[in-house]
Amino acid sequence: MKGRFLAVDWGTTNRRVFVIGEYGTVEHTERDDHGVVKVGREGFVQEAAAIRRRLGDLPMLCAGMVGSDRGWVDAGYVPCPARIEDLAAALRWIEPGRTAIVPGLSFEGDDRADTMRGEEVQFLGAVAAGQVPSTALLAQPGTHCKWAHVADGAITRFTTAITGEMFALLKDHSLLAGQIDRAAEDDAAFLAGVERARSPNLLAHLFGVRADVLLGRRSREESASYASGLLIGADVAAHAAGASPFILAGPELGRLYARAVAAFGGEATIVDSHAAFVNGVRLIWDLVQ
Repeated sequence: MKGRFLAVDWGTTNRRVFVIGEYGTVEHTERDDHGVVKVGREGFVQEAAAIRRRLGDLPMLCAGMVGSDRGWVDAGYVPCPARIEDLAAALRWIEPGRTAIVPGLSFEGDDRADTMRGEEVQFLGAVAAGQVPSTALLAQPGTHCKWAHVADGAITRFTTAITGEMFALLKDHSLLAGQIDRAAEDDAAFLAGVERARSPNLLAHLFGVRADVLLGRRSREESASYASGLLIGADVAAHAAGASPFILAGPELGRLYARAVAAFGGEATIVDSHAAFVNGVRLIWDLVQ
């Protein structure tokens, strides 16, 4: 690694900044809510300057929604199959040698299209650092859960499911808003939802979250876990039934997905997503020095 730099995982609603040292170690990290939506198209120059005032006047490598059509600049997409070297070769430089944005990935095939921004750094970083095998099924759950197939170190195809966003919409804007009033837990209600997801009638099962409470079949307090089990169960059933995926997530969400994978006959391994991001940006930066 040649010199220190700043790595910014800049998402839609949140942002995480890392100070990467000369030998690739993380010297400092901070997280805030200055995501793309809050910053706005005109605010990125000022935000980057503020980061440098706090953490040092260093080169900066950004990834995530900052490179979308809602971000600083549109950094475009690298088509699958893609390796980490392809991301490095397609960096969008804001200031040559000083500020750059990692492109996203795109997939077209199977009569569908898909895109990702930010997760590609974590997936390929995990592969490059040996956190996951070079051929594997990877997942990053969250607002939009990504399921990526990696073969010989390259992402060959991937699928996005709006699992987390659907849970949030149900919680805040649906008929279930009065019932889903807490975070989901890894409990019996969650597993009951996962088991119910074996039946393909997901939309009817979601309405059943309300009906079960009205008719005394389930307590109101169990609604969040049960609804989460339905959604995560349907997600896992579609993408990882009987498989052994590597899940890049925090411990809470990772545990929910791992339990669902186990219920469908597979075995999941949870991987530190923040370490994967650092590994990815560190290698990309090294490749362009």
